[in-house]
Amino acid sequence: MSIRSLRTLVAVHDHGTFSAAADAVFVTYSAVSQQMKALEEEYGITIFDRSKRTPELTPLGLALVARAREIVRAYDDLLPSIQGEGALKGEITLAAVPTTLTGLVPLGISVLKRNCPDLHIRVGLGLTTPLLTQIKRGTLEAGILSVPALAPEGLTIQEIVTEPLELLVSHEHADDDPFELLRTQPFIRFNREAVVGEIIERWLQARSITVNETMELQGLDAITSMVAANLGVSICPRRCIKTSMTPGVRSLSLGDDAPTRRLCLVTRKNSAKRLVIDKIHESFLEAVRIGVFPAGQAQESL
Repeated sequence: MSIRSLRTLVAVHDHGTFSAAADAVFVTYSAVSQQMKALEEEYGITIFDRSKRTPELTPLGLALVARAREIVRAYDDLLPSIQGEGALKGEITLAAVPTTLTGLVPLGISVLKRNCPDLHIRVGLGLTTPLLTQIKRGTLEAGILSVPALAPEGLTIQEIVTEPLELLVSHEHADDDPFELLRTQPFIRFNREAVVGEIIERWLQARSITVNETMELQGLDAITSMVAANLGVSICPRRCIKTSMTPGVRSLSLGDDAPTRRLCLVTRKNSAKRLVIDKIHESFLEAVRIGVFPAGQAQESL
């Protein structure tokens, strides 16, 4: 048995086929097949049901995957767990929800790189729920996400900032009553698969506000552009990092009891990269304190 074989086994489970696993671990299809056959012979068990066109993991195989994932994770974390300040070098993968990619994430990483110049950060993109699953499985090390209503066990959540939601409206509308605008104007809905989209939907239902939905989008910039084109109004998070607002758009408060979206850093509780994780959290808190992007303006604030 080798770490390489166990890593390949986990890749087969995560990617579904030998071919996809081969691409993920940078070996050939035949190498994957040989490694899996060797594992079966070493343990004397059937890991794959090969009666199917695409080999499927048996119950024993699935149990082995769970243990293999723990072993691979421990192996990967071995050096960072004992290197102290040396852990601030190397690479870490950080994913984020789309609404943070034009302000909070670039500014936070800028602060992090200034403090940890030898740390290489790989940035990914996704929605909160699937990213939580990846972090839980160990295929992703950390994520800047919306605080979930229910987080899987084994994860650490470190809050970064709370953003109130507000109504975006075109400058062509003189009305300052957000509730009247919601009832009378076309509504551009924030993607309901995102946590913030769920928060908006619950808030609308709780206040018995019926909207005339015209489209449903995910990107904050895309929604803002639609509002600027006077195609409707929308409810979105107030960005914690100030950027150049799209011309032709203004924001209206939803009141003292406006819904909020909380952003956080999520990692595994048993992550051995805790020193790096804490530095990331500190850097993003500093980014919120700076509160302005792009970097030129941020440096003046510093």
